Amino acid sequence: MSNLVATNLDMVFSLPDETAVHALEDVNFTLKKGELLAVLGPSGCGKTTLLNIIAGFLHPTGGSITLGGNIIEKPGVDRGMVFQQGALFEWLTVADNVNFGLRMKNAEQSEIVERVEEWLEIVGLQGFGDTPTYQLSGGMQQRVALARCLINNPDLILMDEPLGALDALTREKMQSLVLKIWKETGKTIMIITHSVEEALLLGERLFVMAPRPGRLHKEYRLPFSEMGLTGDPREIKNDDKFVETREEILEMIWNMEEEIMGKVESN
Repeated sequence: MSNLVATNLDMVFSLPDETAVHALEDVNFTLKKGELLAVLGPSGCGKTTLLNIIAGFLHPTGGSITLGGNIIEKPGVDRGMVFQQGALFEWLTVADNVNFGLRMKNAEQSEIVERVEEWLEIVGLQGFGDTPTYQLSGGMQQRVALARCLINNPDLILMDEPLGALDALTREKMQSLVLKIWKETGKTIMIITHSVEEALLLGERLFVMAPRPGRLHKEYRLPFSEMGLTGDPREIKNDDKFVETREEILEMIWNMEEEIMGKVESN
């Protein structure tokens, strides 16, 4: 099983003035194959640091992180990344962005064409293959980014604020698309977000992280992602349990940020 396992994970950054920032401390969790995990917390809690370690962009200063039993030491094809801004080649067509990974693997042209069409249909961009990417809206570009990630069949999909730059309506549509892809592909997904509502709607599991040093403060196991596969997201967000959990987490994060500000002012 391609489980993601973090064991006693630590990350300390050494600054030029010889001070140290303890970004993560003693982080432990297992993310099972096919689970959808949302991670949120106040600024400085280590969310993006954790994601970058899993992606292989950073090496932890303590502990270990493994995927499928293999220690993560660098970026790999077993992990796909979707960024807040799609990191696309905007001068290329949609199809050439989506098929980039397959071309790097020297896949057969017939396979490339077939799989690009398949994924463009899944993300709702059929007929846009020959369109220059720069002509697309932000939401459509994020669909291209999803297709480009998924066409390479990674075991784990990492999303760093992938919907944060979108308008409210487009963001809602993309949330539904993420849930659809998660259910239809059975992929393991980890999404970093600053939006409590988004974390609640998408996360089958949800980690709230606390800062300084970054650590897992509380975990939730939630029903709303399953509900979102068939239900109206707006109705789900009005569900009594959804509202109750949202307010609990908002208060939790508010108190963390108040504590941080108190420490800063006392210094």
